[in-house]
Order: sequence, then structure tokens, then C-alpha cells
Amino acid sequence: MSQKESFIQEIQQRYSYKNDKIILGKAKLNGEIVEEAEISVALKTMNRHGLIGGATGTGKTKSLQIIAEQLSLKGVPTLLMDIKGDLSGIGASANPEDKNAVERMQALNLPFNPKASHVELLSISDEPGAKLRATVEDFGPILFSKILELNETQESIISIIFKYSKDKNLPLIDLEDIRKVLQYVTDSDEGKAELNKNYGTISPASLGAILRKIVALEQQGATKFFGEPSFDVLDLLKVKDGEGIVNIIRLVDIQNQPNLFSTFMLSLLNKIYSQFPEAGDLNQPKLVIFIDEAHLIFKEATKALLNQIETMVKLIRSKGVGIYFVTQVPGDVPDAVLSQLGLKVQHALRGFTAKDRKEIKKAIENYPTTTYYKADEDITQLGIGEAFITALDEKGIPTPLAFTHMRAPNSRMDVLSSEEINTITGNSELVKKYAELIDKESAKDILTTQLNTETQELNKNIGKSTSETVSRRKNAPKEKDWTDNRMVRDMSRTATRKLIDWIMKLLTGYLKGKK
Repeated sequence: MSQKESFIQEIQQRYSYKNDKIILGKAKLNGEIVEEAEISVALKTMNRHGLIGGATGTGKTKSLQIIAEQLSLKGVPTLLMDIKGDLSGIGASANPEDKNAVERMQALNLPFNPKASHVELLSISDEPGAKLRATVEDFGPILFSKILELNETQESIISIIFKYSKDKNLPLIDLEDIRKVLQYVTDSDEGKAELNKNYGTISPASLGAILRKIVALEQQGATKFFGEPSFDVLDLLKVKDGEGIVNIIRLVDIQNQPNLFSTFMLSLLNKIYSQFPEAGDLNQPKLVIFIDEAHLIFKEATKALLNQIETMVKLIRSKGVGIYFVTQVPGDVPDAVLSQLGLKVQHALRGFTAKDRKEIKKAIENYPTTTYYKADEDITQLGIGEAFITALDEKGIPTPLAFTHMRAPNSRMDVLSSEEINTITGNSELVKKYAELIDKESAKDILTTQLNTETQELNKNIGKSTSETVSRRKNAPKEKDWTDNRMVRDMSRTATRKLIDWIMKLLTGYLKGKK
């Protein structure tokens, strides 16, 4: 058996599945596309997470696009974190006359069917799309403390505030609500007394530290994220015309708002895990999440988010959810996460520096060994739209490493215009559902009203007290002066006359003596 025949046999055996699959391309051997060596991924294993890596400009974002639209065609909804703003093109059909796409699909002997995916645009900022919001209550005290990166003492204070708010029926909707409660239980005599009696004390230093963290979060635009209506993660599971909706979150300015992104991701992952039922062993995932430019996320993410991602990657698979990280090198992803990733699509890496060569060596160590390629050399020679691929078969065993010529996307490999974006958002039911910010009575409103009532009552009591004091003074009997006594007045007048007579006599005698 020749090397080529042996290669075809191995690829066909190991990339053959009982259940449905998505096709990514065909393998190459000795620089030639092997038509019989189809490279695919079992839908059953798409909840086992994955990595799409490669240097800038090697095609990793397009591989993300291919996988997302192929999942959509199979009825699997996806969620795409669009960091660069270039994923929106999945909502428009590719040009049927695109020479490169036509030639690529002809070389693979696969049909080229230009088609737009059903898209929903989402936003946590001012970008067009359905507004993603969450309430402070949605997070709970532990997760909210993690967002603020509080220490144990400060975290216990947040737990007290959440308990106090629940007991007093004070809804915590946005950041102003929790700030108002904090100020009420420390500045108001009544609030301070209630807290000290039933919950404990809060030191001014701890209060100041917490308020500073809240202000820092607000400065990164979090005020737009906290509010109602809270986003229902079950809206991410929608299917239209038998195809899964591609939900795209536009995060083009998130590099300057790492805390806001961490807050959003913590909220999203927590809601999905808590609200999605246990799915068991499904033939296809319920939802697949793609985080583009993940190296930016891991570089700037809070410790809380990193810990949460590590936990979720291990646990969320049982909910039928897969998470895929799109980054430059495997080293961008923490080892605890990397070890949990089943599908690996590795585009070219560049060995320009000693550090680059170390990253290449580390990347190769994450792939199965192969006798058909010199992986450490070939990985630097991969062309645009070519990648080393290994997946998991339906038994969870890694498939052989395959030098793969990737298929072309059916959708546009470019961004949507403003007009196209407006058309999508204008026809979106989700945009309409979450358009209006609900301003219902919350903690800040209740406490403001209460404080105003207390102030009015205090002023009223002060005014009443002052009036009563003045009235008492006015109506009180006048104290008698010593001159009001008649006898005293008579004696005083007599003594005065005698004193004046005596003085006159002395003066007369003096004048006579002078003469």
C-alpha cells in the first residue's frame, strides 16, 4: 500500500461518523489536495470546545465564519463575539462570481452555494443591535464582588447589602441602586441603626473602596449594561427556517473597556449555566459560542473572568454548549482551558523570533503525532486558508492531524454596510423586545423618597419645636425687677435726696472758704 493510499484509508476511517457532521475542507499530502480525504467534525462533539489559531492574516476569522455558517445550516444557533467588526458579513450572501471562492471550491470538488445566514446583531454599547442588559440582582453578591475584584472583607459587605436589600424589598437594578443602599446604611441614622442592629457594621474605609470600584466600572460604560429588561439567554437558541440564528455581538471598542467585557462575559456564562437544563449526550449542541481575538480577552480579563471561563469550560459542556477561542497562538489560552479543547484548527505560525519558535514548539505538542507531515516545519509554510486540523471522533478520541485546504464561506468575506445593518436591526424582533429601557421603582427611588420624607418630618419637628419655644417665652409671666417694689422705690428716692443735700452743703462750705 502506497503512502497516499494509507493516508486516505486512515483519514476516511477516523473522520467517518455515524451521526451528522460539518465539512471543513479536504486534506493535503505532499502539497496536493487529496479529494478522497474529507475533513469534517462530528456535530455530536461540537460541545467539547475548540481553538482556532494562527498569525494575523492567515484566515482564522474566515474559519470561524465557515464553522458558524455550517452549524447554522444544521440548525445549531451560534453566538459570535465580533471584536474587530468584520464578522457581520455572515449576514450577506457571498458574491457568486468571487473568483477565489469559486476556484477554491472547485479544487475541493465541493458545491459553492452563496448564501446569507440568518443573523441577529446584539450590543452592550452604542453599537446597533438588541441591547444586552443585566441587573445587579442577576449577578448575586459573589459574582458581583468578583466583578469589582473585592477582598474578603469587602465581599462580605456586598453580601450584607444584598441581604438587607432583599429583606427591605429594595430592588437592585443598576449601579446607582447599590450605591444608594451603601450610602443609606452608612449616612442615614435610621439606616445605620438598622444595619448595626441586624446585619453588622461597615467601616468607612471599606465603603470608600467599594464605591471607588463601582465608579471605575461606570467609567468603562457599565451604566449602559445594567438595567431592565434583563436579556433572556434563551433568546440565543432561536431557529429560523430550520437554520440556527447567528447571534453577533459587536464589540469593536471593547479593548478599551476590559472590565465591561469581563462583566458581560461573567453575566452571560453564569446565566447560560444556571438557566440551561442539563442536556446529556446530544447528537448536536444547543449553542456554540465563538470568542474572536481571544488573546485580547485573556490579556485584559479580570482574575474573576479567567477563573469563571476555566470553570465553565469544564462544566458547561453538559448543558449542550461549546466554547471556541479564536487567537494567534495556543499560548494565549491558559493551560487549564487549553487542555479541555477538542477541536483545533491551527493556521500558519511565523517563526521570526526565538519566542515565536518556542510558541511553534508548544503548539505542535498540542497535536497528535503524525508520520505524514513534518508539523514543526509545515506549520510555518501553511498558506492563507490552510490549517492543521484535529478533532474528536464520536468516542472522544482525537482524530489524526490533517493538513487541510479549507472550504470557502458561503457568506460575504467582508463587513456589512450601514444600510444593511439597519435593515437587519429594523426587521429584528429582539431589537424591538429590548429597545425600551424599563425604569421601574428600584432601591434608589424608594430610599430617595424615604430620605425626603424623613427630612421633611425632621424639618417639621424642628419648626414645631422652635414655635413652641417662642410661644412659651412670649406667654411666660414677666419676672419682676427690684425697682417694681414700691417700698424700695420710696427708700431709694429718700436716700437720693439726702445724698444730694449733703453734697450741696459740702460744695457751699467749700466756696465760702475760698472767699
